[in-house]
Amino acid sequence: MSDNKNITSPLDTRRIDVNDPNEVRNWCKSIGCTELQLLRAVRAVGTWASDVKVHLNK
Repeated sequence: MSDNKNITSPLDTRRIDVNDPNEVRNWCKSIGCTELQLLRAVRAVGTWASDVKVHLNK
């Protein structure tokens, strides 16, 4: 993981890192969901962004 906090996009654009608050915020904005919805979706289907989007019907 990079120490450069200026990076705004995830290092792996296919997976969601729920332990990184900046990444969670960016994914919520990108997908169009709340943080709670994102966390519940990740808990239900895992960290693959494509699976989360399908789960959230996005």
